[in-house]
Amino acid sequence: MVTRADIGVIGGSGFYSLLDDAEELQLATPYGPPSDVVTIGRIGSRSVAFIPRHGRDHRFPPHRIPYRANLWALRSLGVRQVLAPSAVGSLKAEYGPGALVVPDQLVDRTSGRVQTYYDTDGAVHVSFADPYCPSGRAAAVKRAQEGGWQTVDGGTLVVIEGPRFSTRAESQWYAANGWSIVGMTGFPEAILARELALCYTSISLVTDHDAGVEAGQGVTHDEVLEFFARNVTRMRTLVSETVQSLPEERTCSCGSALDGLKLPFELP
Repeated sequence: MVTRADIGVIGGSGFYSLLDDAEELQLATPYGPPSDVVTIGRIGSRSVAFIPRHGRDHRFPPHRIPYRANLWALRSLGVRQVLAPSAVGSLKAEYGPGALVVPDQLVDRTSGRVQTYYDTDGAVHVSFADPYCPSGRAAAVKRAQEGGWQTVDGGTLVVIEGPRFSTRAESQWYAANGWSIVGMTGFPEAILARELALCYTSISLVTDHDAGVEAGQGVTHDEVLEFFARNVTRMRTLVSETVQSLPEERTCSCGSALDGLKLPFELP
């Protein structure tokens, strides 16, 4: 049985079949239980831990996901690199459904979500100028291009609170700022990963144009889930290939994000 992993995947329930020799672990963290049991197995020679972001029965809406527990659980298993596939809306007419965006920037438009582990004793300030791992991004972009995806290398993901979708005015405002895609789960995942010195890479599948991009009734919940379900096999392949392309030894700056900081507690 594999009880440790060096790569984590946080995604939808359709990703369970990613792993070979899979085992399930029930974990506890200082922040409560993660979204569901953690499944550990292998992809090729790499040991991988998977957490269904919303729970396997999709019981957690975006604003209620136990983000801190999820990232803490992964690190406690030995994970140091995280891939985060998700569904997003496009803010650009040229990025239609089926485009694959690997963003390099993030804008937080959430409210009320706990977004730090360091909320107890003392001040800790962690660099977040570049929120995503350059090595993880490069691996995902390369594999997406090789897989024939319409691949967008870079761009800004704006994360909204949810669970509602954007109004047309909000969507047009985001687009006017030059932002590329909009989603509901990429934050605080990214900053919590940074606060644990993890590499974090967002792999974003465009399922629709956001409300202000083109005329129409606007996207519905069912349409997003249906489109993602139709593409989940292809997404699983991309994530699997990206896992096997991640460097075994980290040379990026993500692992040194906490160097020189006095942390209020020991990390797992």
